[in-house]
Amino acid sequence: MPPQTVSLPPPSSRPLVKGDADVVPRIVPVRRTGRWTAAVAVLFLLALALNSVIRNDAFQWDVVLSYFGTVPVLRGLWLTLWLTAVVVVLGFVLGALLAVMRLSGNPVLQAVSWGYVWLFRSTPILVQLLFWFNIGALYPQILGVSTVTLLGPVTIAVIGLTLHEAAYAAEVVRGGILSVARGQVEAAQSLGLGPWRRFRRIVLPQAMRSIVPPAGNMLIGTLKGTSIVSIIAVQDLLYSVQLVYHRTYQVIPLLLVATLWYAAVTTLLSIGQRYVERYYARGTAGAR
Repeated sequence: MPPQTVSLPPPSSRPLVKGDADVVPRIVPVRRTGRWTAAVAVLFLLALALNSVIRNDAFQWDVVLSYFGTVPVLRGLWLTLWLTAVVVVLGFVLGALLAVMRLSGNPVLQAVSWGYVWLFRSTPILVQLLFWFNIGALYPQILGVSTVTLLGPVTIAVIGLTLHEAAYAAEVVRGGILSVARGQVEAAQSLGLGPWRRFRRIVLPQAMRSIVPPAGNMLIGTLKGTSIVSIIAVQDLLYSVQLVYHRTYQVIPLLLVATLWYAAVTTLLSIGQRYVERYYARGTAGAR
């Protein structure tokens, strides 16, 4: 017997007519009711919180505006910015040196670098600052000069913050260098590039992609962390507003003055960090 042919029914119960192949099904977007409900609820709560802050007379916004641009506050802000810049630069210079020591083949240099990082990451920055502030009890004189005269509060703040910053910067730089593929260095060696040119043209540009994000976070953290130097009477931004509210007893509005300045500078630094990240991410998926 000849084989029988079985014809399958069409997917739809409706009989096919001419032109059905040209019909494009309508795409219906998924209704995300939960997402929009959550967004509306969050915006509503934020509006309530913002309204409470603005309309609450206890914040004394008129006092905040009156002190926001005063000379003592601006002088404290300048010292905060200067201290941040000096500490970050010196910290990363020392941190880069420690990272190179850690990556070297010399076991003594490796041990010294590891010990430094362990020590300064194991103790709170406040303890370190208080230790340096009382260093005169251990060494009354340095090179024949009184320690109290040689090491003022600002100098102690720079030393303490820099040594603390260098321990974290060393790990950031070391991690960035280790992120560069070994094959890149070997390829540069095969082209006859010297050690300095290999580092400057091959290793550093690629390492910066991994260094910049945590370095930017460290910069912002250092800016806010400088407020701890007020404990040793360094007249930074926080100490300056403290001097004012100790005299006027307007604690909340003066603290808001410091908060707004910290937020403004942090925002500018975050924008700058974004542009630096985009610069070093050119030619990669992160360049957007």
